[in-house]
Amino acid sequence: MNTSDKSRAAMTTAGLNLIAQAISIYDSELRLAVCNSRFQEMFNLPNELVSPGARFDDTIRHIAVSGEYGPMDDIEEFVTARVEQALDFEPHYIERTRANGQVISIEGAPLPQGGWVAVYTDISRTKRVEQLLRARSEEMSDRLISHTEELSATNRKLAATITALEEAKRQLTEIEGRTRLTTEMMPAHIAHVDADGYYTYTNRRLSSVFPSRPSDILEMHISNALGPQAFAKIEPHLMAAYKGSSPVFEFTEAHDSRRIRVAFTPDHGGGVYILSMDVTEETQARVALQQARRREMAAQMTSGLAHDFSNLLTIILGMQGKLEKMELPQAAQEMIRGTLSAARRGGRLLNRIGEMTGQRSLRPQATNMHALLSELKILATPSLPQGLGLSVLDNTPDVLLLLDAGKLQDALLNLILNARDACGINGQITVSAHVVGKVWLELSVTDTGPGFSSDALKNALNPFFTTKGSEGSGLGLPMVYDMAKSAGGDMRVGNTVSGASVTLRLPYRLAPDPKGGLALLVEDSEELRATFRDMLIDLGYSVIEATSVDEASALAADLPDIALVLSDVRLEGEATGIDLAQRLKGSHLPIVLMTSLPPNDPQFGMALKAGPVLQKPFTTQQLSALITPETSA
Repeated sequence: MNTSDKSRAAMTTAGLNLIAQAISIYDSELRLAVCNSRFQEMFNLPNELVSPGARFDDTIRHIAVSGEYGPMDDIEEFVTARVEQALDFEPHYIERTRANGQVISIEGAPLPQGGWVAVYTDISRTKRVEQLLRARSEEMSDRLISHTEELSATNRKLAATITALEEAKRQLTEIEGRTRLTTEMMPAHIAHVDADGYYTYTNRRLSSVFPSRPSDILEMHISNALGPQAFAKIEPHLMAAYKGSSPVFEFTEAHDSRRIRVAFTPDHGGGVYILSMDVTEETQARVALQQARRREMAAQMTSGLAHDFSNLLTIILGMQGKLEKMELPQAAQEMIRGTLSAARRGGRLLNRIGEMTGQRSLRPQATNMHALLSELKILATPSLPQGLGLSVLDNTPDVLLLLDAGKLQDALLNLILNARDACGINGQITVSAHVVGKVWLELSVTDTGPGFSSDALKNALNPFFTTKGSEGSGLGLPMVYDMAKSAGGDMRVGNTVSGASVTLRLPYRLAPDPKGGLALLVEDSEELRATFRDMLIDLGYSVIEATSVDEASALAADLPDIALVLSDVRLEGEATGIDLAQRLKGSHLPIVLMTSLPPNDPQFGMALKAGPVLQKPFTTQQLSALITPETSA
């Protein structure tokens, strides 16, 4: 082997050793051509089995004897089967749990000259992240869950297109082709720059990490390939690598705010190896887990304290109640009333802590927004200083909406009191409500105070964060946010030119007509259908029935005067009541879902986002609460 070949082989081996996955390449006779150090470390192989020319069957036999595949009756039969499978030269991808508990993925691809390249990836952490996220899925937004699952799929596939791989193998020598095949399979940009910063090697993955940059960058200077903004962020670390260190760092790419992780490794010949990858989804998943852990910690901290505090409040309320019945001076009576008021406030705080640490359950009912907002002003005004004004701008339509009126009013009162504390004795608080495209009910609370600080904007939704010192509990905004999320909506905090702004968006869901009308009952159980039919008739409805989503959709399309749809979540066929709610979304038909699923079932959470949910068994009175507005009760 000449000096150039040795140098190229050394660069190839060094490049392979930079890769976190274990890699092995066997020729058409199933003898080892090349592997990296991770391959030897992962399977604890002796040096003779990682040397070029080592036999594939010897390696499998060594691994089987070590217990890697668990107990087996005939090791030689197992080795023979594995060799025959390898000689078929068919591409494959598998995942398996090793005897030591580690979960790995194995992806193999045949080479055109015969032989194999195989990549072994440790996916244990990815599997743990998936399990943790699914356990907390009800506390996360759908978008985070979707991103996490896409991250897991990307980490397991680890493949480029067949066309790109075949083009690479035609253009390179045998050893270069094997190296490129391996690097092109990685979901990362792998490259080498010389001492002057020019690319001497690169795979075609730069544009997948930096979408605005080209892929054909060989012999281009790194500053031109990355662009001035990205190069300014990596230049200090690159200079450190030229001096012998091996920095690993992350930064946010300016084009579309992707989070990029970069590792530099000096090659001790004046150049630097580069490994960079998009870790945006991993970062989002990490943030979501941190938020879930903070809430879990808050629950553990408060549960014991809340129990003892509840006992103390019960004693205080009982003693003050007895004192209130005694003939005491007026001044003493005022003190008693003040003590009772403070104790009741403590009780309300306990309830809020309980909601923070337990399951949240919304009770939507037919709600008159005009009445709710009018009552809100009456309730809030006495707690405001004389110099602080409160305006309520009601631009909602004259219809009944399905909302948890109690929780919504509590949330708005909470926001008004927060605004009061920010404004002091003078200023203006404005509550506005309107409908956005018959999709969202939007409610905003703005004030003329100093606005949110940068720290408050960053941490406002974290439990127990407060800017009020000992006067605040830090539970107000997180409770409002959780109410909005559990109803299928969202909340935004920000600043306006005149102060702070908090905006709630809740799904715009019409309540059924309380005067009755035609109801569409969708239930595939004949016995249950008879029970629910009687309930609807008692409430003044005429009833038509369906047993599947397709049948219900056809009836809804043919009968424009339907006033209410009552549907089970699980029905005959593949489609569910959730699918029916989506199909009827454009018609704005009031729909109520019912289910026997427990609240912690993922499908139950999906149903809550589609509409109000009644958990079986339920009574006629519970169904009536969804139809009859509270103001008419």
